Amino acid sequence: MRLMNIKPNRQMRFYLAALPFVLLAIAYFTGSGLRLAENPNDKLLPALPSMAQAVKHMAFEIDVRTGTNLMLSDTVASLGRLLSALAISTGAALVFGIVIGLLPGANALLAPFVGVTSMVPPLALLPILFIVMGLGENSKIALIVIGTLPCIIRDLTMKVLELPREQLIKAQTLGASTWQVALRVVLPQILPRLIDSLRLQLGPAWLFLIAAEAIASDSGLGYRIFLVRRYLAMDVIIPYVIWITILAFLMDAALRLLQRKAFPWFASVRAE
Repeated sequence: MRLMNIKPNRQMRFYLAALPFVLLAIAYFTGSGLRLAENPNDKLLPALPSMAQAVKHMAFEIDVRTGTNLMLSDTVASLGRLLSALAISTGAALVFGIVIGLLPGANALLAPFVGVTSMVPPLALLPILFIVMGLGENSKIALIVIGTLPCIIRDLTMKVLELPREQLIKAQTLGASTWQVALRVVLPQILPRLIDSLRLQLGPAWLFLIAAEAIASDSGLGYRIFLVRRYLAMDVIIPYVIWITILAFLMDAALRLLQRKAFPWFASVRAE
């Protein structure tokens, strides 16, 4: 039997999925134990009790200086920026994706521009954004939008172009206008694919957010990580990185659940 034909059952899939995480944890704690045995004051690979104590202070205690829960306030600040930017990118990409994919004139006008702008490194534009828009929230949100919007537009445009031409022709034959074709034929089939595109952009969106917060901010998860790095506070940095990963995973899981519940037919279409 070929390896490509061996399909693990549900229990085996769970064990296989957990194995890399277990190996990573074993490698970390082994390395941590060896370093701390040589130097009990080593900060590079802190022990689990040190990280637990740091999490207790950051997540469950009120900071004396600010009077707030630091991890909660950082999370709220970062999620506010991220969700605002993704909402703007999603709405704009849905409109432009349908227009560019459905209208040949719009495709000829905008498709090359979107393709070129999607290749621009967004982090290279960060100094320009800070100069033009200042160091406030707008520049951080704009960076995420610039980094994610062209990619989502390009992806949705390709999905519109992949729709069977027979559907569009039949709708026009039945008297549908361009507006009606866009709303009743294209839009319902594009929405689940929009969720796929948004899921793919979660990683880059978090990257742009952390970079912007690290350079110019007074709150947020990225700000906190780069603030404590000067003290080599790995017991704070590592839990923050894990927390960011958990948040991103939960956002992805929520989008997958939304897609499954709102568009149950899409799974069978994808399987075909």
